Amino acid sequence: MLPEHDRRTFMAALGGAAALSLGPVDASQAPPQAAPGNTIDITWFEGFSGTHKQVFDLGSFDLSLDTPLRQAVTYLAAHQMINKLEPPKDVNVIIGISHKSFPMNASDALWEKYKLGEVWNIKDRATGKPAVRNIFVDGPAPGAATVKALQGRGIVFWQCNFALGAIAGELAEDTGGKAADIRADLVAGLLPGVRMVPAHTWAIGYAQERGFTYEKL
Repeated sequence: MLPEHDRRTFMAALGGAAALSLGPVDASQAPPQAAPGNTIDITWFEGFSGTHKQVFDLGSFDLSLDTPLRQAVTYLAAHQMINKLEPPKDVNVIIGISHKSFPMNASDALWEKYKLGEVWNIKDRATGKPAVRNIFVDGPAPGAATVKALQGRGIVFWQCNFALGAIAGELAEDTGGKAADIRADLVAGLLPGVRMVPAHTWAIGYAQERGFTYEKL
């Protein structure tokens, strides 16, 4: 497992966020490469019009234990059951991901290259061994508790920019690689549709200011 946030994690995060600038960009463009000096698009926060909105905080969720996505599925199912409300018109959900839950946002290529299953102690149930692919992406049904199924229903996943700096620093120590190169890999290897946010803690507050309720998982 990766070590908990400590001084080296904090310093790595600071390095990853150096020269970060915020401001509106063309929302029709692909999510930005959140490298130092680039702009992070936060205009997408204004695109939610549902009567009911909730952000699920996965910042400290241990993916080696279970998938937290069942909670989001249950939340949507309850709204459908009670008032026949459906996402994204009536109900909006954001899945907030930071450091500990980062592998959920990572492509299969990142899982294989950086051995995320081994480092995060996440096993593939199909093999019983450390996963070499993102086991949270696909599922058997449209309503499944998976990343793709939820994205198909309008749910947005975000990734903390500060956390990527910290993770890159830790993986650099583990592999002997360069943190800057690894960070570039992590950004490029995020799953399609994942939105970068300046900081997880900032984004939680920003979402709540826009009418989202909050649940920590």
